Amino acid sequence: MSHKIDGSHSSVPRSSYVELQNQNDYPNPSTSSEKVSFGEVGLLGSKVVGRDDVDDDFEIDIDNYPLIVGGVSSSGSGIAGAVFNLTTTIIGAGIMALPATMKVLGVGLGIVLIILMGILSEISVELLVRFSVLSKASSYGEVVEYAMGRPAKILSEICIVVNNAGVLVVYLIIMGDVMSGSVHHMGVFDQLMGNGLWDQRKLVVLIVMVVFLAPLCSLDKIDSLSLTSAASVVLAVLFVVIAFVVAFIKLVEGEIDTPRMGPDLSSKSAILDLLVVIPIMSNAFVCHFNVQPIYNELEGRSLQKMSQIGRITAVLCILVYSSTAIAGYLLFGKDTESDVLTNFDRDLGIRFSSAINYIVRVGYILHLILVFPVIHFSLRQTVDALVFEKSPPLSESRKRSVCLTVVLLVIIFIGSTMIPNIWTAFKLTGATTAVSLGFIFPSLIALRLSHQGGGLSHLEWFLSWLMLVLAVIVSIVGVIDNVYSIKNKSE
Repeated sequence: MSHKIDGSHSSVPRSSYVELQNQNDYPNPSTSSEKVSFGEVGLLGSKVVGRDDVDDDFEIDIDNYPLIVGGVSSSGSGIAGAVFNLTTTIIGAGIMALPATMKVLGVGLGIVLIILMGILSEISVELLVRFSVLSKASSYGEVVEYAMGRPAKILSEICIVVNNAGVLVVYLIIMGDVMSGSVHHMGVFDQLMGNGLWDQRKLVVLIVMVVFLAPLCSLDKIDSLSLTSAASVVLAVLFVVIAFVVAFIKLVEGEIDTPRMGPDLSSKSAILDLLVVIPIMSNAFVCHFNVQPIYNELEGRSLQKMSQIGRITAVLCILVYSSTAIAGYLLFGKDTESDVLTNFDRDLGIRFSSAINYIVRVGYILHLILVFPVIHFSLRQTVDALVFEKSPPLSESRKRSVCLTVVLLVIIFIGSTMIPNIWTAFKLTGATTAVSLGFIFPSLIALRLSHQGGGLSHLEWFLSWLMLVLAVIVSIVGVIDNVYSIKNKSE
């Protein structure tokens, strides 16, 4: 194949990233052509193989592709907006369950696991992005299909639906607990105004959904949520700062017992609790279903830029999670609830305790309201891909988008009235869909596609197998524990 190059064109530097992109933006991975990378450096210093190293069976149809140097796109989100959206995907309700995991694991082991899960999650994100670019996939399901076939794609999309719907149900449960109260805790409205119509938990959650969540969830592009994502991150950081300052004050005043540094292995129930928290930890860092939408809308997208976004996000989330887990456990000790937010209905033992409680709880409810549409975005996209596979893109059908949004919100609302607490929901999704999306599928994708131009270094190959084996073990243990818990309750 020969092509005449006009002399006015400049040559492409060897270090540049070159993406051959269809005019229709994102072709089906099964029919798309290959991307070319010159001197691309991948994860942990491994070299992404260029065109000359790829199998001769790969064909590149250059005639129908405009050349884009540096992954430049006409418009999109910057690094800051992408970091906020990815961080918001991670820091949702999971942060509220971490102090309870610290109570089970102890401070030392808890911090080690938070850091380990954050690092492994970031590595899996980088591998996922690299092989999504290689396969020219525009969604999680497409790269899975490219690597493992259509049945695996359908399974991955079902995992996204179950995981995201479960997370959104958790958000509504927390909103109801905090605003209207639960069996053991008073709600914000009760404390402010006494008993009244606002005690009707379902009604309060329904009003929040109609007034706040539905308008945000109806937006068509994830980049449109960058500002709300930034606000949600600020609110999460505010919660962390307040909790940490209060814990530090009480620690200095000698009002906090010495925290346990390791896990409690003194009883059978304590050991079972220890097995449960690992799936919850893995659930806390899952953001992979939103990686492709964020990358697709990234201005001047490239592997290096997305890797930078992933690493910034991982560091930020590790810091926020560690601070929250330590502060929450120090404040409430053995009384730490599965949703630590419900602990903030009592006297903290410092000045302005009541005002601080209101700020923490109301601020975090606002945070969840702003996080909700980011998780809903990938849920809606995935349901559309499953149900309306042959239809035009969702962005081209406003009517279909609105109908899907309404149906999903109704189902999520009904689910929130049936699940007892967030610990139950996190145990179920953490042991099944979360580890699959965050670790099993990315590892399998990397191992299956490593010979097609995105070769793995020895370290990456080892880490891929490590993540795969650990994820399978965590999933099996989590499922067994869930079955055991259900059996005990039935007896």
